[in-house]
This record gives sequence, C-alpha cells and structure tokens, in this order.
Amino acid sequence: MEKGRRVVVSALQFACTDDVSTNVATAERLVRAAHGKGANIILIQELFEGYYFCQAQREDFFQQAKPYKGHPTILRMRKLAKELGVVIPVSFFEEANNAHYNAVAIIDADGTDLGLYRKSHIPDSPGYQEKFYFNPGDTGFKVFQTKFAKIGIAICWDQWFPEAARAMVLQGAEILFYPTAIGSEPQDEELDSRDHWRRVMQGHAGANMVPIVASNRIGKEVIERQHGESEITFYGNSFIAGPTGEIVTAADDKEEAVLVAEFDLDKIKSKRHSWGIFRDRRPDLYKVLLTLDGNNPRL
Repeated sequence: MEKGRRVVVSALQFACTDDVSTNVATAERLVRAAHGKGANIILIQELFEGYYFCQAQREDFFQQAKPYKGHPTILRMRKLAKELGVVIPVSFFEEANNAHYNAVAIIDADGTDLGLYRKSHIPDSPGYQEKFYFNPGDTGFKVFQTKFAKIGIAICWDQWFPEAARAMVLQGAEILFYPTAIGSEPQDEELDSRDHWRRVMQGHAGANMVPIVASNRIGKEVIERQHGESEITFYGNSFIAGPTGEIVTAADDKEEAVLVAEFDLDKIKSKRHSWGIFRDRRPDLYKVLLTLDGNNPRL
C-alpha cells in the first residue's frame, strides 16, 4: 500500500450469553486479539452485554438499563482503550431518567469518552420489538474525531437508511461503523435477510466512497415470553467493505471472528473528491426527503 494516512479497522463477532460479565470478558478478549492484529479502531456488536432482549416485551428487562455516566462496561472499555491505544465504540442499553435509548459511547485511543450516539431508527417487528424499550434517539447523526480517523457510528436498523450514511459523510466521516444484532425472522422461517442486509451497506460505502465496518452477533438465543418462547438465530456475516462497496473481508454465520482491514484514508479522500459525487450534489432539489409522503404542499 502506498504511503499515506493508514488506519486498520476491525469487526468482532461472537455469540452472547445471558451473563454480562462473561460477554464483557469475551469482548475484551477479542479486542485484545484485534489489537494483536494491528487494529486501531475496533467495533463490538450491538448490545453485547447480554442476549438480545428485544425479542419479547418484558417489564423486568428494563432493569438491564444503566445511566451513561459511570456505566461499568464503558469504564472498563475506557481503561482497555487507553491500555492498548485503540478506539472502541461501546454499545449499551442507556437509562436517562425516564427515557431509555439504544446507545453507543465512542472511546478514543487515550481512554477519553468522546460522546454518545443514540439510535435514531427504532424497529418494531416480530422478534425485534425495540419500540417497547427504546425512545427514538435525539442526538442526530454525528461524527467523532478520534486519534486515527473521523468516524460515524449508527446502529443496526439505522444501516438500512441511506440518509443516515450520507448525513455522517457530509459531516466529514471517513469510515462508517454499524454495530448490529440481526438474524432469523420468527414470523417467517423462509425469510433470510443476510444478503440484502449486506448489499444495502455496500451501497452506502460505494455511494459515499468510504469504508464500512459491520459487526453482528452469532448463535441461537431463546427468550421467555408471557406466552411461550421467542427464538432468533443470529447470522453473523460481519464484514468490512471498501470505498467502492467491495467486500474486503467477511465472517461466516457460525464462527467467532476478528476481522481486520487496512485503508489509506488520504488515498480514499483523493478518490472521493475527484469522483465528483459531493461536488455535483443538488441539495436544493432534495427537499422532498424532508417529507413522509413525498407530497408536502409547503414545498
């Protein structure tokens, strides 16, 4: 690779248990493994502290939420980030007085907490009943200047929306990161979204000419409901895509994985600028995007 501003990114993939300490220890072990492979920015999957509890609507699961400040897992990851000199986005279930969020704290390579992103798009479908638990995020789409790159973070269902990716890159994001929890659909055994899921994000990478890092969990998780059980088999397939949407490295649907890829951000920046996709944008024609039905008479 030609000399330039290089960064090595990593996506982790593992099966969660219903024990917080076990899952956090697994995350730390894999962060250390990624660091051993030269990674500078390391992505852990969505809500990795436990099972994906949103399969069921249960009052007792709100007890898993904790405030952002003083959160024990964030504090542990801050210490780890400082020790290793790596950037770690940390996904967690946030309690903020009477509000609750699906959130990510971005930890810089010196252990500094750079701030918070709260998930903007909240799904509500069989097995993914997040609207029961989470308020819609109020942070807006943000970018964070880390030691190694200016990065954008969005969460799972956010990754299906091209507006989110474009908003982050417009603000200067050089790499996009998507912590994820997605798998089988309890209402339809024939539905397999994995290829669709990956292609959508490849499109974000190509349309914005930035690398994308996606980290998903694996394993079968069963959650008790009031009437019976809910079961999801998470399909992994974590991946890293390059700035033309190409898959650089990917995991399978069953095995624990530590993916790494290196990018020259200066080289990508030059390509992005010369390609003209941001030069030729026409924001004056995009007002329809501010409507729900595409037909707002005020426009």
